[in-house]
Amino acid sequence: MRSLLRTVDRVTLRNIALVCLADALVGVSFGAISVSGGLPIWVPIAMSLLVFAGGAQFAAVGLVLSGGGALAAVATGLVLNARLLPFGFTVADVLEGPWWRRLLGAQLLTDETAAFALLQPDRRSRRAAYWVCGVALFAIWNASVVLGALAGGLIGDTDALGLDAAFPAVLLALVLPSLTDRRTRAAALAGAVVAVAATPFLPAGLPVLLALLGLVVAGRGAAGGRAPEPTPEAVPVNGQRPVGGTAPGGGPTAPITEEVH
Repeated sequence: MRSLLRTVDRVTLRNIALVCLADALVGVSFGAISVSGGLPIWVPIAMSLLVFAGGAQFAAVGLVLSGGGALAAVATGLVLNARLLPFGFTVADVLEGPWWRRLLGAQLLTDETAAFALLQPDRRSRRAAYWVCGVALFAIWNASVVLGALAGGLIGDTDALGLDAAFPAVLLALVLPSLTDRRTRAAALAGAVVAVAATPFLPAGLPVLLALLGLVVAGRGAAGGRAPEPTPEAVPVNGQRPVGGTAPGGGPTAPITEEVH
């Protein structure tokens, strides 16, 4: 772990610390909401260890507390976490070694770990940022959920404290540097429009998945920038082919010919 910490630069470590702070606030609120809503204290703790997905945990607990069944809660969590599938493809190169290490690394895959990994310039830095962020978040999230669960209903209305806004605000700050690219900006804007338009009509989680349609915009932009046509090879004339050159001023020289054997 020390070698990984030495690999990650100070700016990234600072940003990871800020994300951990935001996650701690959200984790405390999750534990408090779950217990104050009537769930046993072990439920949010077990979910945090086994599921480790804040959005899915909030959605599942909210569904159960509102009278929904366990199967509906599990299905909702699966739909929300389906967004992590494309993330897994993009950061697959950071997971190596035996199967158990790759399985552990997959458990640490979140929006934040994928974001920090993708911001790094090379594979070694991506691997270090992924594991440092993943381990730190896992520890902070579970510790804060335990504290929130123990606090129970003492926190009261967490929405009134604005804790629900901390998490998306941090994620927005992470993706802002990537929006300097025009194609990325167009894809993000298209995905946001699709998600917002679908929110009133679809269950929670599905609009986020539909936002991936913004990638179609990026794909079309890439297809639109066609490479220049290659210069056709000169056709031999009378057993000879032209041989071109470049004059010192940058213009073409007069063509000369050489025998074609």
